Amino acid sequence: MTEGIYLDNNATTMVAPEVVEAMLPYFTEQFGNPSSIHQFGNKVGRAMKTARRQVQALLGAEHDSEIIFTSCGTESDSTAILSALRAQPDRREIITTVVEHPAVLTLCEQLEKEGYTVHYLMVDSKGRLDMQKYYSLLSDNVAIVSVMWANNESGTLFPVEEMAEMARSAGVLFHTDAVQAVGKLPINLKETSIDMLSLSGHKLHAPKGIGVLYLRRGVRFRPLLRGGHQERGRRAGTENATSIVGLGKACEMAMQSMEYEKSFVRKMRDRLEQGILEQVSHCFVTGDPNNRLSNTCNIAFEYIEGEAILLLLNKLGIAASSGSACTSGSLEPSHVMRAMDIPYTAAHGSVRLSLSRYNTMEEIERVIEAVPPIIAQLRKLSPYWCDSGPVEEPEKAFAPTYA
Repeated sequence: MTEGIYLDNNATTMVAPEVVEAMLPYFTEQFGNPSSIHQFGNKVGRAMKTARRQVQALLGAEHDSEIIFTSCGTESDSTAILSALRAQPDRREIITTVVEHPAVLTLCEQLEKEGYTVHYLMVDSKGRLDMQKYYSLLSDNVAIVSVMWANNESGTLFPVEEMAEMARSAGVLFHTDAVQAVGKLPINLKETSIDMLSLSGHKLHAPKGIGVLYLRRGVRFRPLLRGGHQERGRRAGTENATSIVGLGKACEMAMQSMEYEKSFVRKMRDRLEQGILEQVSHCFVTGDPNNRLSNTCNIAFEYIEGEAILLLLNKLGIAASSGSACTSGSLEPSHVMRAMDIPYTAAHGSVRLSLSRYNTMEEIERVIEAVPPIIAQLRKLSPYWCDSGPVEEPEKAFAPTYA
């Protein structure tokens, strides 16, 4: 294969050419500080206002003032959770899930060390939450619920709109990390009870280094960064105007491409899964196949290492991943696969293939052609595989304990 095939769009996306074009003037002649009152600053300020409205439109927010520009999804997550705790010092509990992105889980681990109580909702084998358990945890002691809209590894969607309603009824703030969902699903925040939402530009064909925190009007808020008056005093620091303009353009394009995402991207994903599963035995799709992102495919290949699959795919110019790019480097199976109780023999071999609207069906067919020989090659080397299939009782031969 001569040209590369990029199927790691849940890690990051290509910046759309139209987005680059929209950004270029703000690297050169439109260089003013948007806070300045002269014409150089005023032109940039107007462009930022347009971008804010473009983000507002994609999210279905009621007011453009509810859009706060940040540096990334992680900053937005931290700002939301820490604000809720600081604004309600008497509330010392947080509800989240065991399958959140490290941006939320690592912060929660730190907060536990500081004396906060964190309730981690478990998931079943398809990555679905126990809603009864969630309901039982809501109380006057909970400062905030933080639940992702879509899981970055399996693509499983969580019922965040319903969960937000339940939280509001209990008088609890609700935040969702929607980094993977924004641009792929229709969102209309003004019709929901969601108080705060995080998004990241580089997951929807905007540049890295730009994110958004949606903050519903009227929600009590404490800034993470204090300093200048930028973002109505809610996020200090001179704005990254160039990337803000790029994000606005990317949001506009995402709205125009929503139907394509739901139809053709899903069609490519389904063909990819069908083509691989028809030719390779002892593998299965993880997550909830009936309720997941249209672009995400996570397949667990039993008795082999996912990292080896990725290295061989990479040799053929195919980019994929074995879970979150933010946790790569660990030899442990991903926390998401472990939480779904995927057998250890399969969790090690999980591979995520995440598509975008820039992929083609021709690329998908090339990947379908490439995967089976790689799996066959690696299984020949596996001590848990013989010519006809897995060895007898491979679980006994392969039974380490999770750390």
